[in-house]
Amino acid sequence: MTPELSIVIPIRNEAPALRELHRELTDTLTRWGRSYEILAIDDGSTDNSFAILAELQNLDPRLRVIRFRRNFGQTAAFAAGFDYARGRLIVTTDGDGQNDPRDIPAMVELAERGHDIVCGWRKDRKDSFLSRQLPSMVANSLISVVTGVHLHDYGCSLKVFRAEVVKSMHLYGEMHRFLPAIASEQGVSIVEMVVNHRPRQHGRSNYGISRTVRVTLDLLTLKFLLSYSTRPLQIFGLIGFALGLLGTIISGWLAYERLFGMEALSNRPLLLLGILLISTGFQLVTLGLLAELQARTYRESTNKPTYTIREVRESLTAGATPSETFR
Repeated sequence: MTPELSIVIPIRNEAPALRELHRELTDTLTRWGRSYEILAIDDGSTDNSFAILAELQNLDPRLRVIRFRRNFGQTAAFAAGFDYARGRLIVTTDGDGQNDPRDIPAMVELAERGHDIVCGWRKDRKDSFLSRQLPSMVANSLISVVTGVHLHDYGCSLKVFRAEVVKSMHLYGEMHRFLPAIASEQGVSIVEMVVNHRPRQHGRSNYGISRTVRVTLDLLTLKFLLSYSTRPLQIFGLIGFALGLLGTIISGWLAYERLFGMEALSNRPLLLLGILLISTGFQLVTLGLLAELQARTYRESTNKPTYTIREVRESLTAGATPSETFR
């Protein structure tokens, strides 16, 4: 039987927390009464996480364990979970036990009121302020401004997605934290819900300030994909046109001075700048045209649509009788 819910959990060296996490999830979801499955993705753990997961899986057929050959990162773990999930709704959470499974039923019910994504908001976060909370606040503000999807807590892994929203995504890098922003391209409904956040009881976090640079670069990539992936000429062409125009103005002014002012140009660095701007502008416009061709080739070769449909509601088809339409 196909489950209603799929719980996707990336695991990386979380052995001490796994049994308690499994017990809490099982107790919460069993009492709730919905059919579910748990997908634990072992992302190249070097402790005995997989051994514990295998032991739990032998006792619980609703637990499915996916083991990577090496550490590929949390984004890859989420992508694998989305690919293997069978539920109509997909819930993501961390494997360290800081997210409270008891928040899942309320989040799922909120999604069933018509929302495509429900994001957890760790309003009372139990982490170090300087090393975790402050960088997270800055990152959340930056991501919200750049993507236009305003959320308080992009970093909270506790989220609920409609399966059709995430299964069509192609994730890489550190893109898992941008899932709501990536999904916004489909015109989805996104809502936040305050969730309980608990202190970490075991091990140490795999995240740190060192990831800031990678996240920033992925954010730049995301901004380009969201805004210009289908029309790259508009960004390359716009910049190229502006540089070319400025170079033309500079060169025109120097030409005027040479022809009517009889001034020598051999010692004018401005001449080189004008030529450089014109050539750079031409190259950028050409690059934009090539990017347009590549984008069109990619979309046509993959049959990727330029739109997404939430639902179709139709009356009787033209010329058909009720019995013919609903037969």
